[in-house]
Amino acid sequence: MTIATTRPNDDPQRLVKQLPPEFYHSFLSKAAKERRPSPIRGLYPLEAKPGVISFLAGKPNDAMFPFQSFSFTATCPSRPGQLTTVSLSGPELAEGLQYGATAGLPRLSDWFMGLQERSHGRRRDEGWRLSVGSGSQDLIWKAVQSLVDEGDPVLIESPVYAGVIPMFKALHCEEHEVETDAQGVCSSSLRSILENWPAAKSKPRIFYTVPYGCNPTGMTATTERRREVLELAREHNLLILEDDPYFYLYFGKAERPPSYFRLELEQPEIGRVLRFDSLSKIMSAGMRIGFVSGPKPILDVMDLHTATVNLQPSSLAQSIALALLEQWGYDDFYAHTKAVSEFYREKRDVFEKAMRTHLSGLAEWGTPEAGMFFWFKLLLSPDSDEEGDSKELIEKKAYEGGVLALPGAVFLPNGRKTAYVRAAFSLSTVEQVNEALERLRVVILKERGRVSR
Repeated sequence: MTIATTRPNDDPQRLVKQLPPEFYHSFLSKAAKERRPSPIRGLYPLEAKPGVISFLAGKPNDAMFPFQSFSFTATCPSRPGQLTTVSLSGPELAEGLQYGATAGLPRLSDWFMGLQERSHGRRRDEGWRLSVGSGSQDLIWKAVQSLVDEGDPVLIESPVYAGVIPMFKALHCEEHEVETDAQGVCSSSLRSILENWPAAKSKPRIFYTVPYGCNPTGMTATTERRREVLELAREHNLLILEDDPYFYLYFGKAERPPSYFRLELEQPEIGRVLRFDSLSKIMSAGMRIGFVSGPKPILDVMDLHTATVNLQPSSLAQSIALALLEQWGYDDFYAHTKAVSEFYREKRDVFEKAMRTHLSGLAEWGTPEAGMFFWFKLLLSPDSDEEGDSKELIEKKAYEGGVLALPGAVFLPNGRKTAYVRAAFSLSTVEQVNEALERLRVVILKERGRVSR
């Protein structure tokens, strides 16, 4: 295997080694290896040649689209309290109303690549590229389809984002749970699984993790843990799926830990991290815009999937996002995300204060440093160390008492019983939080009385 080497023009001292394209062939699923370019979309780039008259695509004539312009107001992050007007018309609107590139509008992709340079220190000529999708969930599903065959073993942090469990269940995967704690994924658990893997059995090829403000636990992985995971990925030939929708919702007191995408620059070679970002938590959940950064061979087969399934992410949603992002620029984007993280820090503080008021002695929890979730353990039996089960209490009794939350079992791939509960603190007012936790207190006390009898 030949490893390509690049030396960025703007930093002649930084030497980056890239895993070669052929390295990824063994990681691709059977379906991914069989995908072929769309006979139409695969030729779209040829239309850009000057002088070419194209009869290629069945694009509707935009003269028949009724929309003439779009205009909206948005906040101006560098000038709090002021609004800015953003308009879409002419060529920019025409681009938003028409079919577009499978991997996303080129200008938006370029803007996101600039963001990755600034946020993660990754230069454009260092063996990676970017694709836009209809939310990061869309891209994660396409990555799983591109990297996992039916029945394959996969490594998943546990508890895990419930939205990925059906992906692996649908493929009948062997889900191997990697333990987590307040410092993030337990690298010792990952090492134990890999080092004790049966010699005659193929090892997992991917490890899925949410490193900041994990949904559901709220934990943020420490830099030390991340480095250990990267070392294990190299040692055991893994790809890391870094699902990071809460990266910009970090509000811990310490400096934000670097991403896996940034930290892999410390490795002897780069190309083992597939990173997923999202605008859902910081701009609009309904716009459904996410983007994936990673090795070109993997993104290429994901794009082939997109070209077959949904053709492309929404051109109009992308155009609206691009118009605002270009008007803001990177400085205002970061000012906005700083305001977002501060907003959720205040929400976190309100919720934890109410937890101390209403559930002290009835629950245990850690303080999240990112995201929008509390993960807490119900102490259902006052006289026993036995692990309780939150499922019936939360799904039935708490709901009957006027509180809706999620029992922890839905975040465990094997569905085992647990006393944990996930609560989202993003929407509720101070009054609603206190009222809900007081109602939950009543339900827990009734249950403790029932259990102790």
